[in-house]
Amino acid sequence: MLKSLPKPQQRSALRMALGKTWFTAKRRMQWHLPGKRYATSRSSTALPHQHASHRTPLLRPLKGVDMWLQHNKVASLKVAASCLDGLLIKPGETFSFWRLVGKPTARRGFRTGLVLRNGSISQGMGGGLCQMTNLIYWMALHTELSITERWRHGFDVFPDEGRSQPFASGATCSYNYIDLQISNRTANTYQLRVWVEGDYLNGEWRAEAHPRHTYEIVERDHAIRTEWWGGYSRHNALHRIARDHGTGAECGEEFIAENHAIMMYAPLLKKLETSP
Repeated sequence: MLKSLPKPQQRSALRMALGKTWFTAKRRMQWHLPGKRYATSRSSTALPHQHASHRTPLLRPLKGVDMWLQHNKVASLKVAASCLDGLLIKPGETFSFWRLVGKPTARRGFRTGLVLRNGSISQGMGGGLCQMTNLIYWMALHTELSITERWRHGFDVFPDEGRSQPFASGATCSYNYIDLQISNRTANTYQLRVWVEGDYLNGEWRAEAHPRHTYEIVERDHAIRTEWWGGYSRHNALHRIARDHGTGAECGEEFIAENHAIMMYAPLLKKLETSP
């Protein structure tokens, strides 16, 4: 494959391949180092109290993208759900998406799906699994669990039409070093439920005890900026407002994440926001 590329591209492709090999090996080593306990136990019995739930549509027709890629994504999501559903995260344990799901291969039932590489739509084994990490991350923001590793999307691919969540409220993934990790720093055991049913990917975070708070994720400092190279970039900060579960009284607000992404669609000028 490298022989067919010009020499500068050969060197670039080689660096990328070597870099991926290094980071993949580094992640595997981290999984086996002492000091962090990873969640592995599962239960088919649902814990009694729901702390968060969400669902996202499985199929979304995209201009110029074959639907078979999205149908393949659904098959891959079902395999991933079978690795995660019922997981118990006990106090002091950490959830690692890739440690539990493992490498997506055809032999394990994963299929070729849609992936985004440097802003370009492409195909890859297990493509579309970020819909699962998006769901799990969004739900975790509505619990007392702690997000200890989350990678933001570097590109804003879809317009806001039909969007029910703030921009950049998801978490991207790529085997195995771009991971989603969530730690349980509470005294309460949590359980992750994820399943595919009908036209939706469904999820819940459940726990042994009643939730103490409800949470609202809000967007601050949103801006769409014109870049020097002629395109647009989008920026925001996500904050979380906590309220007492019983009374609804506000308990405080905390910063969650700052996001920056290159826009892959041309915004309408009347909706364009520029930074000061």
